[in-house]
Amino acid sequence: MLSALQNPRQAAAQLLNFGLILSTAFMMWKGLSVIADSPSPIVVVLSGSMEPAFQRGDLLFLWNRNFFEDTKVGEIVVYNVKGKDIPIVHRLVRKFGVGDDAKLLTKGDNNVADDTELYAKGQDYIERKDIIGSVVAYIPFVGYVTILLSEHPWLKTVMLGIMGLVVVLQRE
Repeated sequence: MLSALQNPRQAAAQLLNFGLILSTAFMMWKGLSVIADSPSPIVVVLSGSMEPAFQRGDLLFLWNRNFFEDTKVGEIVVYNVKGKDIPIVHRLVRKFGVGDDAKLLTKGDNNVADDTELYAKGQDYIERKDIIGSVVAYIPFVGYVTILLSEHPWLKTVMLGIMGLVVVLQRE
């Protein structure tokens, strides 16, 4: 069981395999970011504000390449608010103007009022540049792992410890 620790060559190979897995995941993320033209092409729904369309924990796939048409009213978009770290997933309910200069108003399907209270101070609308992407697909409840890891930080340590043990103790 501890033979990997006694053979430095095998231990180095296992560490390199682990590094290769991490770098492959990072490269796939960056590739998907370039293809989707979005800094975050996959996001997790963190609240119930979009129910019944999306539930908490749903994994959303985003697309931000609107070459031929503008973002339309009714589209579900993910946007950033100035001064806040967490992107918001809501539906575009009103649009004033066209193109990149259009003023956009969003609202969660499960919310009573529009998002003007969520926007930055002095901001009444969002602009096209604030949008990270439009939702094109989703997988229900897969994102609960992310929610659990962010709400219970000790789980990250446990998970990383288990992954490390598996890498060190695995046999080839």
